Amino acid sequence: MKNEKLKMKNENEKIEVKSAIKVENLVKKFGKGDSEITVIDGASFSLDEGEFVALVAPSGAGKTTLLMMIGCVLEPTSGKIEIGGDVVYDGKWTVKDDRELRRKKLGFIFQSHYLIPFLNVEENVSLLPYQNKEPASVVKPRVKELLDYLGVGSKLHNMPSELSGGQNQRVAIARALANKPSIILADEPTAALDISRSVSVVKLLRKIAKEQKVAIVMVTHDDRLLPYCDKILAIKDKKIEIKDKVDEHII
Repeated sequence: MKNEKLKMKNENEKIEVKSAIKVENLVKKFGKGDSEITVIDGASFSLDEGEFVALVAPSGAGKTTLLMMIGCVLEPTSGKIEIGGDVVYDGKWTVKDDRELRRKKLGFIFQSHYLIPFLNVEENVSLLPYQNKEPASVVKPRVKELLDYLGVGSKLHNMPSELSGGQNQRVAIARALANKPSIILADEPTAALDISRSVSVVKLLRKIAKEQKVAIVMVTHDDRLLPYCDKILAIKDKKIEIKDKVDEHII
């Protein structure tokens, strides 16, 4: 009986879910006067840690603009951005150093791996934590654990030129996780892959989101990948529509 009560207590226990990013009424305009163009007009959404979501829209509808704003690369015209529980933009940047913000709270994955060719795998993945002044005693075991987790732990001292394309991609994912970010922004990471390899990458990203408790936003043009995502963020009429399931082609 005692064990049954304990089990029921554990089942009823609420698991705290932390917010990874919250965006409120985000607006981005380019130009002035008669040439002013509004690209994003009042986008609002929030994502929790562990969520894997797709960002979709027709070409030219503002995907890159939105991604660059939530990645703290492009300054919004107005609105509010909160990352990892901290307000980073509220009508203006609220942090002194946006580069430090990106190093500590954000991870990026691109179509190409962009590994530094004259650094080995360990050095590539360690770069951001060392820039954040973390000690080697903390960084080295974390990097080794990440590379083992992604199946390339044996390549620790190899150069990028000695790895396959898929292995380099996994190293790039490890690099994006190395600074323990609140959110990872993946800009069409499967664009150059066939559907079989694309699905493999998307399944890996989903696994990472759940197990590493990091929110991942993936820009994609391929609606065949959407069923693997928890949510779809679709840009429509310059705003964000959130879809919890995929029951039609929406790209």
